[in-house]
Amino acid sequence: MIGIVGGGIAGLSAAYRLQQQGYDVQVFEASDELGGLAATYETSGDRIEKFYHHLSKSEETIVEVIEELGLGDDLEWPIGKNAYYVDGVVHPMDKPWEILAYPHLSLYDKFRLGMLTLDVDVRGGVPKFDTYESLETFDDVPIREFVEDHTTRGVYEDFVEPLLDGKFGHRKEDVSAAWFLGRIKFRGERDVLRGEPLGYLRGGFGRLVDALVDAVGEENITTGARVTDLGVEDGAVASLTTEATTAPEAAADGGTTETHDVESVVVAAMPNVLEDLTGYECTIDFQGAVCALVTMEEPLTDTYWLNIGHDAPFGALVEHTNYVSPERYGGDNLLYVASYIQDYEEELWQMDDDEVEDLWLGHVEEMFPDWDRSQVTEFRLARNPRAAPVYERGYLDMVVPYDLADEVADGVYYAGMASRAQYPERSLNGGIVAGYECADRISGRKEVVRPE
Repeated sequence: MIGIVGGGIAGLSAAYRLQQQGYDVQVFEASDELGGLAATYETSGDRIEKFYHHLSKSEETIVEVIEELGLGDDLEWPIGKNAYYVDGVVHPMDKPWEILAYPHLSLYDKFRLGMLTLDVDVRGGVPKFDTYESLETFDDVPIREFVEDHTTRGVYEDFVEPLLDGKFGHRKEDVSAAWFLGRIKFRGERDVLRGEPLGYLRGGFGRLVDALVDAVGEENITTGARVTDLGVEDGAVASLTTEATTAPEAAADGGTTETHDVESVVVAAMPNVLEDLTGYECTIDFQGAVCALVTMEEPLTDTYWLNIGHDAPFGALVEHTNYVSPERYGGDNLLYVASYIQDYEEELWQMDDDEVEDLWLGHVEEMFPDWDRSQVTEFRLARNPRAAPVYERGYLDMVVPYDLADEVADGVYYAGMASRAQYPERSLNGGIVAGYECADRISGRKEVVRPE
């Protein structure tokens, strides 16, 4: 039996792939809910993710899995309109003429930024088309240095830096240019006349989680079971031990433990879980996230993704029902308000839900004087202490290998968010890729090259 630690997208994908290759699997999830960051809320219609999600055209593996599981006809590609809020004005930023009309960059700034988004290096006056092929080339380069060198200082100070403030806060100077360039490539496919098509699964990505659970089989998934130990014999993993976390008997006697014989283990969880189980220390720092889903009677804007170009208590406003019709949600309008946390001592992380609601909705009222919180019918807040890595310089040297035979023991694999598949940006697609990478190494379909 192959043991899978974690019932998020990566763990379920590893289990699904291994079963396809003929293995017996058992997934162990510490909480009573599967899906990880793809977990959902109920609405007046379709379910919706607690943390916003969409797909880019560059994400191919997740599309293949969606089709394989019989959901392909429900994968839609609506246009996700983008805008930038600066000085009280929402500036659309999708179509060429909208970008040209943006008043806070010079025409030359826009030209240089446009060339970068098209993967054209115009430094020196001779266009080059291969400069940005390898993201790894820029893994040790600071974002500011990269942007000022490859575009202009104005692009950095008046466009990029405010976005970095919202995403990474005081850690912005640590972040690698590879992340920034990867972000451009990840979100680079646009319809010139309409904007950027983004993928969304009708009914929400919770349906993908459900389909993976059905494919793996509920009998092969145990929730409320935290893996507490891996047993190693003669240099190879031989067992894993679980402790019940939600069953009534766990509360009664302080925890019910079970030990399972295993051939291999895939740790599809955060690296702190890997360290607790094996002692392997990952040096990647992670951000926390605070994300509200606001249910409203009327829309706030006509934009899907609104970047904020000033000092706000949140990083972005993501109005989901300007992307997916409100009819899917019983006519309600749904808005995500989100912020990242770099330090758990930050005031926002310490606030209770009511305090966050008052702070955030008060600021939205300041930004949009014609709107007030009487439009809000529900405010739900989700928090995750490790929602995304901080993609600092030298990140590639810190990723956790898929195969940890040399570092831990034969038969131990890693598919969590600190894996190579989640570089230079984390995603649902990356979770599936990481799960598949581990499964293919276990089955021998992926050759493992050992250092000499």
